[in-house]
Amino acid sequence: MTDATFRPSASLPGVPGLGALAALGLGALALGAAYGPRQGALLLLGGALGLTLYHASFGFTSAWRVFILDGRGRGLRAHMAMLALAVVLFFPAIASGSLFDLPVKGSLAPLSTGVVVGAFLFGIGMQMGGGCASGTLFTAGGGNARMVLTLLFFVIGSVLGTVHFDWWLSLPALEPVSLVQSFGAAGGIALSLLLFAGIAALTVLVERRRHGALEREAPAPRQGLARFARGPWPVIAGALALAVLNFVTLALAGRPWGITSAFALWGAKGAVLLGFEPSQWSYWQTPANARALSDSVFADITSVMNFGIVAGAMLASSLAGRFAPSLRIPLRSALAAVIGGLLLGYGARIAYGCNIGAYFSGIASGSLHGWLWLVAAFAGNMVGVRLRPLFALGR
Repeated sequence: MTDATFRPSASLPGVPGLGALAALGLGALALGAAYGPRQGALLLLGGALGLTLYHASFGFTSAWRVFILDGRGRGLRAHMAMLALAVVLFFPAIASGSLFDLPVKGSLAPLSTGVVVGAFLFGIGMQMGGGCASGTLFTAGGGNARMVLTLLFFVIGSVLGTVHFDWWLSLPALEPVSLVQSFGAAGGIALSLLLFAGIAALTVLVERRRHGALEREAPAPRQGLARFARGPWPVIAGALALAVLNFVTLALAGRPWGITSAFALWGAKGAVLLGFEPSQWSYWQTPANARALSDSVFADITSVMNFGIVAGAMLASSLAGRFAPSLRIPLRSALAAVIGGLLLGYGARIAYGCNIGAYFSGIASGSLHGWLWLVAAFAGNMVGVRLRPLFALGR
């Protein structure tokens, strides 16, 4: 379909999409009135992230699985492009400590035992559960019932991670290392770009040795405005859009994009309803976490953005004509979703984040723990892809 033959009516959302639009629009107004315009803007930003993730089918889980099993590296090269743009945008702002007169800080964390073990567990969970943190949200919003099950146990695993969090803190760890502080913004950018280029070159070498040529993106069924509205987007377009949207998150929230701290919060609030007292756990006794536990979830930046991601993905799937939920989940697949969700949640909490908060935002912040997370999570994915056939998940 060309621009000349594009019919606007073909891109109008169905009922789920209209509901998502209403949730985003009315939700932004309500949040703006209750918590200030920035909170409303963050909901809309989450919506843009969800739409981008869905239309670009931007995955971490599938990209790693395809490279591990088939040696195809197009997805990994898109990750490197995303990270490259992100560090160019992030490092100068983090070095100055402010962005548009708003104080900003990166996502720094220790090089700890918890990062290694947690990221490894998270990597296994990615392949068992069928998605990462961002992938679980946008596919659940797109109507995938199995991913709703994964998300439920992701939340449960996250709150379980907070129960043991102080024990993981007691294990050996090194202090956080920042490339921005160690090498300056320019030096950190140069070193990071060199590492990204090296990884991308490695994927090219592996792919050409195994297949003789690099994989080309399949022709899109539509072009122009129709493709923008209904997808699919080129994966590289999604990668660059995510880098920009993460930078917008830094500007609005004062810190980079994260996802899984909200899952721990939702799980803790659920535990309260069941008669538990998470406020007695050390994780929830820090000032920030105690305040989040006592406040509404709508006051929590990460929760609001997560709600936006789900709504944005629902809008995108409706525009694409692909919103068709089904509750038929094979038993072994459901069991894998439960196990995967628990591993995802627990692993993310003890590793200071997930593929977004630790890997994407950690590396974009210049934190060395993001690179440690990447290595450990990739190793976990290598185990996870071998477990998938046991649950009839296929390749």
